[in-house]
Amino acid sequence: MQRAGKGKTPRRPKKPSNIEKDPVGVYCRIRPLSGEDEECCVEMISSSTIQLHAPDGLKANRNGEYKEMQYSFKKVFGIKTTQTELFEDVAKPLIEDLIHCKNGLLFTYGVTGSGKTYTMTGSPGEGGLLPRSLDMLFNSIGPFQAKRYVFKPDDKNGIEIQNQVDALLERQKRDSQASVPKTPSSRQKADPEFADMINPDEACKSESVDEDCCYSVFVSYIEIYNNYVYDLLEDAPFDPIRPKWLDGNTPVRNKDFIPPQSKILREDQNHNMYVAGCTELEVKSKEEAFEVFWKGQKKRRIANTQLNRESSRSHSVFTVKLAQAPLDADGDYILQDKSQVNVSQLCLVDLAGSERTNRTRAEGSRLREAGNINQSLMTLRTCMEVLRENQMFGTNRMVPYRDSKVTHLFKNYFDGEGKVRMIVCVNPKAEDYEETLLVMRFAEMTQEVEVARPVDRPIYGLVPGRRQRNQAFKDELSRRLEERGGPVNGEDPVLLNQLIESLPPLPPCELSDPSDDQTLPRMIEVLERRHRIRQMITEQFNQTANAMKSMLQQFDSQIHSKETVLFDQRSKLGEKDKVIINQKTEIERLEKKSKTLEYKIDILQKTTEMYEQDKRSLQQELESREQRLQKELAERRRMEQRMQGMVTDTKMKWEKECERRVNAKQLEMQNKLWVKDEKLKQLKAIVTENGGPGSGPTEPPVKPDRPSRERDRHVAQKRSASPTPLSTVPPVRPMHRRSRSAGGEKWVDHKPPTNLDLDTVLQPILPNAIKVSTPNEKALSKCHKYVLRHQELASDGEIETKLIKGNVFKTRGGGQAVQFTDIETLKQECPTAPSRKRRSGSGEGPTDFNENRAPVANASSAQGYQKRRRP
Repeated sequence: MQRAGKGKTPRRPKKPSNIEKDPVGVYCRIRPLSGEDEECCVEMISSSTIQLHAPDGLKANRNGEYKEMQYSFKKVFGIKTTQTELFEDVAKPLIEDLIHCKNGLLFTYGVTGSGKTYTMTGSPGEGGLLPRSLDMLFNSIGPFQAKRYVFKPDDKNGIEIQNQVDALLERQKRDSQASVPKTPSSRQKADPEFADMINPDEACKSESVDEDCCYSVFVSYIEIYNNYVYDLLEDAPFDPIRPKWLDGNTPVRNKDFIPPQSKILREDQNHNMYVAGCTELEVKSKEEAFEVFWKGQKKRRIANTQLNRESSRSHSVFTVKLAQAPLDADGDYILQDKSQVNVSQLCLVDLAGSERTNRTRAEGSRLREAGNINQSLMTLRTCMEVLRENQMFGTNRMVPYRDSKVTHLFKNYFDGEGKVRMIVCVNPKAEDYEETLLVMRFAEMTQEVEVARPVDRPIYGLVPGRRQRNQAFKDELSRRLEERGGPVNGEDPVLLNQLIESLPPLPPCELSDPSDDQTLPRMIEVLERRHRIRQMITEQFNQTANAMKSMLQQFDSQIHSKETVLFDQRSKLGEKDKVIINQKTEIERLEKKSKTLEYKIDILQKTTEMYEQDKRSLQQELESREQRLQKELAERRRMEQRMQGMVTDTKMKWEKECERRVNAKQLEMQNKLWVKDEKLKQLKAIVTENGGPGSGPTEPPVKPDRPSRERDRHVAQKRSASPTPLSTVPPVRPMHRRSRSAGGEKWVDHKPPTNLDLDTVLQPILPNAIKVSTPNEKALSKCHKYVLRHQELASDGEIETKLIKGNVFKTRGGGQAVQFTDIETLKQECPTAPSRKRRSGSGEGPTDFNENRAPVANASSAQGYQKRRRP
């Protein structure tokens, strides 16, 4: 007995750095609205672009913040698109690749109630992508399928090849078990709705199937529920009367029901992910495949929510695995070589829809399911973002595939193990606008992710057309046997009669006399002649057979050489076809790129025109501002010149006034000293006069003249000639009333945090003031005056408060500056403290509050002459 061969999914060689990559194909499908009066927020602009409009209510709530946004896809399918058109553009190329030993991944994505399950499964008369894919696959490989159990899964993501004897024993065992009653779950028949899923006129097949191979199809069906993997095809006893699950996702504890066990993900020897212990069933027709699918579909978890009557609560994965192996050199049996077995698979994924709990009103188990669904979809978005970042910026961040079972199971596809296609299902109603906006952003990002293009499998080193030659040989053999007039065993009576007539006739064989010695010799002679003729016929037949055999060998060699030449020509033609296809693809890509660039050029031209207009307007505004600035500068220069003249005049005026006041003060002090000297002399005379009794009257002392200078006399004569009134003498700095500080102008009251609060009766009050602890430009820009409260320790140990005032004006740079103009001093004195200075006043009064301002001419300076003339 020949040992069974075992085939594994071949490990791909390490991809070189310059390997060709294709972006993830993202398609968009828009489902029709449920009612005609519903508001639509999605508009199909072209075959590859859609536009989102914000609903009116949302605009009102967000003050018109949302704008119309456009998103581009590989192709957009409108509300009138049929399932056949969708299958032709999306799934049919994946079936072609599956037959040519290339893997594929197709999944639907969208919010809940957007039509994902309908797109994947369909309805009676409108079959979805899954039934149409199975129909095309079996229509293509139907005549070339191997017998059941020739290929067998090995439970390690590989396929074994059994010889004819082992396969026959497996089939006999299955046939013997067919009469045994099965469990209710395995006796369920296919749903009647699947009988008319696909119209026979819509059936299609692949024309590029390798006829020199034998094929076998295996299917599996799993679901990922709450981030756990369950096998939907696993046979488990159940109770048909009681429910399987209680509220809160708790299994019913009875002896008739065994809750399903979750499966784990493993990695095979070629580093491909698979579900360990998953049921893989071999199917031989699309009807059988439909029955298996419907068996698992009935076990899938669905529930009724506020947004969808039949909402999928789990992600479902239907896997179609195709095993193929070449025929031997004679074209009769499968080649028993495990290295020649190729396994390819197509995963059809129906992702559960993302949903918001505040809209679905989910509670309990439904809330937990929604959280796990949203978390797995968020992990898928994160993986796409990291993949795009690594490809665009050359980073090497780790992709978090293991954060979710969905991404962990399909990580090989994103690493370059097959083509990836995504169908974004959109519900255009206004209530789903915000969720649809998030889906569009994810789809736009996914299109930027590139996946390595699958490499072609090596061609077998066998002559093509083996099955066809074997079939032609059998047909030719049957035809020649029919031409000779008999079946294969040569028992045709007509041929026997012709052969008997060609032999010498037999003489009479009757013996009438025992002594007859002539009949037997004649009989022996005739039989010998017949024997010689038979030998001659046999020799001629052998010669003719050998000649025929040599002719057939010659014909075979000629046919082989012609087939070799034909194969070479076909290979060259195939290469040329590939070149043509690549060139067509490149032309289409360049045309699309050209259209995109033209569109971008139009946008850039419009943007450039807008910028040019803005530039011209800004230039005009700049010129006008420069003119105004020049005028302001000229005006400022004139003002500076006028102010300089005024300052010079005022300075000279005040210098003269100061000199006059100093002279007046000196004269006053001299008058005071002269008066004191006079009093002292008078006192001295009185004392001398009363000093002795005998003394007579003395002459009064001569009154000394007051020392004066020519300048003093000049000043005195000038003052006496035209005395200046006190009210007309201008002060050094203008005296401001306290009410002036509290006028209509706004003040910045700067009080540092280090100042102490003095509980005095008199306090500076500035109404209409902005109080700050630290001056800032904002406060200064709003006021015209500025005052700083500065405290310091006076010479007598008391706290002295100075109010430093100034004017606020704008600077050339656009800021604010302060020009100080006046200082007011507020001082508090204690009557019990010892005085460090000699006070001119008499007596000590209560604590006073003095205001010291700039020196001003007072009444004492104007009344000095009266004191001098008072002897």
